[in-house]
Amino acid sequence: MGTMNISLPDSLKEYVDEQVDECGYGTSSEYVRELIRKDQDRKRLRAILLQGATSGLTAPVDAGYFEALRARVRTSRK
Repeated sequence: MGTMNISLPDSLKEYVDEQVDECGYGTSSEYVRELIRKDQDRKRLRAILLQGATSGLTAPVDAGYFEALRARVRTSRK
């Protein structure tokens, strides 16, 4: 695992320390890693949403579509 040192103003350092204490992180490094993972997830979700927004139109979705989807889910659980 690589190491990275960062400098923070006192107000941000205090905030990080509060989050570590309040949210049960073991160290400030764990908190920062979690923030980075959430940022990665946010970027992936944004890319997926943009891809969907720019994709072509599909056939309208009706009650039959959702029932078929529910049936597939029920079948996959068995």
